Amino acid sequence: MTPVLRLKQGPAATRVLGVGSTQPDRVVTNDDLSKIMDTDDKWIRDRVGIIERRFANKDELLVDMAVKAGTNALADAGVDPSEVDTVIVPNCTLPAPIPNAAAQVADRIGIKAPGAFDLNAACAGFCYGLGVASDLIRSGSAGKVLVIGAEKLTDVVDPYDRANAIIFADGAGAMVVGPSEEPGIGPVAWGSAGDLVDTIYMREHRYIYQEGQSVFRWATTQIAPVALRALELAGVQPSDVDVLIPHQANLRIVDAIARRLRAKGAREDMVVADDIKYSGNTSSASIPMALDHMRKAGTVHSGDVVLMVGFGAGLSYAGQVIICP
Repeated sequence: MTPVLRLKQGPAATRVLGVGSTQPDRVVTNDDLSKIMDTDDKWIRDRVGIIERRFANKDELLVDMAVKAGTNALADAGVDPSEVDTVIVPNCTLPAPIPNAAAQVADRIGIKAPGAFDLNAACAGFCYGLGVASDLIRSGSAGKVLVIGAEKLTDVVDPYDRANAIIFADGAGAMVVGPSEEPGIGPVAWGSAGDLVDTIYMREHRYIYQEGQSVFRWATTQIAPVALRALELAGVQPSDVDVLIPHQANLRIVDAIARRLRAKGAREDMVVADDIKYSGNTSSASIPMALDHMRKAGTVHSGDVVLMVGFGAGLSYAGQVIICP
């Protein structure tokens, strides 16, 4: 007789317990870039909205930044590393796939013997990782999960490529996820458009390349419906949203998504993340980093309804509603 397998059952709901981030110290302005390529401050601001970004030094690794962001998020949550049993590191710029970043990061933070894995959905990676973390806890497979989006994009960007070198930057952002009596993380709305895989890829397996106009058209037309789907899944109306944090890919894309949501009922006073101005595009790190910066600036507060949506290579996309810790 085949035995009946036992299944775990976790809590009905989860929430974000804490947020943290880190960036390299080195600030690179548009004027700095104009010294090595044919560009200028106005051209960059007009096209992508970036004023400055942060570049890591050669000896500052993706894992180093992930450790700092994860440590900061645990401190913000008031959670000891011993309480965490799972670590997820969304990223797409680790120099080699083996060993993964998550196990290294966990050990350096002091999280012993956790489930640890990396996740690659490029710029949608953090929202993917947060969705997985929430579901792991609700299924009983995890107790508390540390999700860290970390990228060192300067390792994979041609420094003389005007179209891409002006956009990408380095950094890490993290959230601690745990059980909750009341829902603090909504269901993930995710998907992919594999037929558009050639719009963003690694050229010569070395440098990131994107077909800028194609990606722009896709993001400005297809991502707002994903955000609206995330609201629908969470049972939230556009007018309930206090804060919108799209992936910080391009300020014009961010503004286009905000306009489409306001046309569907989002409030005029909805706060919209514009962290790209001073951080650049940090792929899977951009959403948690933006939230951390906004909390510190006082533009986002505990209890705010936050709508997050990521999108990027794959093409992959994902979004969810959270309650700000």
